[in-house]
This record gives sequence, structure tokens and C-alpha cells, in this order.
Amino acid sequence: MAALRYLSGYSPDLRSRVQQLIDTQKLGPWLEQRYPPATLHLIQSDAALYDYTQRLKQQHLRSSVPVSKVYFDTRMHVIDNALGQHQFVSRVQGSKLKRKNEIKVSAIFKTLPEPLLRMVVVHELAHLREKEHNKAFYQLCEHMEPDYHQLELDLRLFLTLRG
Repeated sequence: MAALRYLSGYSPDLRSRVQQLIDTQKLGPWLEQRYPPATLHLIQSDAALYDYTQRLKQQHLRSSVPVSKVYFDTRMHVIDNALGQHQFVSRVQGSKLKRKNEIKVSAIFKTLPEPLLRMVVVHELAHLREKEHNKAFYQLCEHMEPDYHQLELDLRLFLTLRG
């Protein structure tokens, strides 16, 4: 079950069921049925991703610190265990210290369904308030996206299918 590395934290029963779907070549059709082509999106540029992220932030985290930059990163790979990243950047500019929050999202999300992109953006936005992956962090993720945990599993299934 080495092919199930993205599912290592899940129960043996779930991993067994996923392996059976892979063995019978049914995982791909199941994901296509769950996420038909209509769920693909047109968010292909950094500007579109920035606008998308800002709308989610405005809707759920209006009073949080601003996000100054959001972009797709073509160098970010699943192998690095990161599909998105929140960075708090401090720069000295003259005699002033400027602080900015930046979010980068793996370019793989240009080709995945919109709900999966939303899940990763929600995850990174949650880091504006909660730096650690603790209970409060996941509660905030679920507040912004009620299906957060299901979407995370579905994303892991897409990654498993891609190998």
C-alpha cells in the first residue's frame, strides 16, 4: 500500500477501501462523478487567485490582518508535503519595518476542481488567526468551509490517483 502515502493518517479500513477502488480502476470514475467537469474553475492567474482569496477572507475573516500577496507557485510540489503556504514576511524598508502576509498555492490547483482549491485557500487563510494545526485551527476551517474534512480527503484521493 505504498501508493497510499497521502492517506497514511486514515484508518486501515478506509485505506483498504481506497486500495480496492484503485485495484478495480474505479477511483478515477468515482472522483469524476463526485467532481464533474462543471466543478473545474477559471482561476488560472495570480490576479484571479488573489481576488478569489480576498472574497473568501472578506466573507469569513473581515477583521483579520490583510493579505498582501496571493499567487500560484509552480515550484511547490506535493512531494514537499505542501500544497499551500502562508508566509509572514518582515522587511526593513528605510527606517521602517514592514510586515506582510503572503499566501502561495501550488499550481496543481489550476487543474483540480474548485472545491479543492477553496479548501486549500481556506486552510491558508485560517493561518492568519491560528498558526498551529490545533483544534481551534480546524474549527475555523470548518466555519469557513463546512465540508473541509471531506474535501481534504477528496484532495488526498486525487493525489493518490495521480501517483
